[in-house]
Amino acid sequence: MSENPLIPLNSCIKTEQAIKRLLASGETVVCVHRQSGKTRKVAFKALYQNSKDFWLNPHTNWEYFLPRTVAESLQLPIAEDAPRVGITREIIEFPEERSEEIEESEEIVDELETVGTVNLGTEYQRIEALPLSRRVDLLVEFKKRLDDLALKKAPLTEEKAEVLVTSSKDAALINRATLWEALKLGDEEARQFTQGVVSATREMVKSTARLVDEEIFQHELVKRLIERSNGTVVQHMTRVFLYGLSFLSYYNDQFRSTSLTNRIRIHFAKKYRRFYRQLLPHLHPEDVVLERVFLKGMQAVPEVEFHHCATGFLVHDIGKAESIEYHEGEAGYDRDIIVEHVKIGYQAIMNKTNYPRQAGLIAGYHHEYYGDPSGYGYFREYLAQYRKANPKATQDYCMTYELEPILDYQALAYFPAKVLEIVDIYDSLTDPLRRYRKPLEPLEAVNFMRKEFVEEKLKIDPILFDLFVQFLERRFAP
Repeated sequence: MSENPLIPLNSCIKTEQAIKRLLASGETVVCVHRQSGKTRKVAFKALYQNSKDFWLNPHTNWEYFLPRTVAESLQLPIAEDAPRVGITREIIEFPEERSEEIEESEEIVDELETVGTVNLGTEYQRIEALPLSRRVDLLVEFKKRLDDLALKKAPLTEEKAEVLVTSSKDAALINRATLWEALKLGDEEARQFTQGVVSATREMVKSTARLVDEEIFQHELVKRLIERSNGTVVQHMTRVFLYGLSFLSYYNDQFRSTSLTNRIRIHFAKKYRRFYRQLLPHLHPEDVVLERVFLKGMQAVPEVEFHHCATGFLVHDIGKAESIEYHEGEAGYDRDIIVEHVKIGYQAIMNKTNYPRQAGLIAGYHHEYYGDPSGYGYFREYLAQYRKANPKATQDYCMTYELEPILDYQALAYFPAKVLEIVDIYDSLTDPLRRYRKPLEPLEAVNFMRKEFVEEKLKIDPILFDLFVQFLERRFAP
């Protein structure tokens, strides 16, 4: 037996205080493969940031240990009957070449088989194990709780935030589990299989929309509740759904209660025309006006369309495979795999469900980036085919609020998808569990987006982005 025996991690970190001590210490954990016996030494903080209870995951092939001397030095409460393990083979320690511990573990997360937990969390395993009827029942129960809260007409409370976050999170996971099962079925059989979940989700989304306004984005309470989830993907899906609704609510409020359109029109030539000329180069510069940016002019999103948008925001990433993380740069990921999630989501929603087509377009088009090469999605492929068949055809508008103009190639982008692009990018940049790069502070993220996604390459819409910045300023205003 080794001079410094190892003890199982679950026998010495059973309290929040113990976890905090281990996080602050910077110590590493010895990971032992159950079948092969191979060992790895990984920073506890890196593993914890990926999954807050990784050592309790019963589905991984790895066991986690801590040298007894480390546990004693940190005064961790070691169980009296904790077994001692002696490991004679060499323990491979990953070099600390980069400053961010979460970055140090990026190459071994897959090998440690925690990716399913990292991305979708153990909560997904719970949802996945439920029969279809129980998933529907859960959605119906959430709708009732949301409706009850709406009747109270009270400001945001912990109860209201808890119901909003839990229902949104579970609804996203229920849809992901159900639609991935539906992918194995024929289209008509799949539509019948998913119908209960689709109908219950749409009703729950309507109830959620009645409770969500722009103030939700400002509450740290909502943020803290979302961070309780132990999967990066489920946290992202929940945030984007609620914050996307919050921003869209702010947009509607600004349009209906202020002179938003006139204000933008006054500054359009000086502030925005240069951007949109890049998108509409075939038009005379003087013809590039606000009405060319928004087909039929800027308008509020009516209630029915608002609900369609909300549904699309909720299911926008159901195509995410468990092995996919969120990225905003070019390094550290397989682009083909990343691109595939948009196509899977689009096909699943459009072919395997009776969700409104608007939801499918949001899922399929929310990384189009106005045709920039770094973006991806179906629309650019369809548009290229259309232009090949109709070489003289042009797109005379940047954005449309309606389905037909995007499907008929009159416009370059779909308004709800452009809204989601901005929220999606901002969330991935500021995600506290962000991998490959450290998370950015809100102001850093906004400056980065303006430089990389507007000024250097026009990917997101500049008018909508400026509205989003105003939306953020309301949140962080003293």
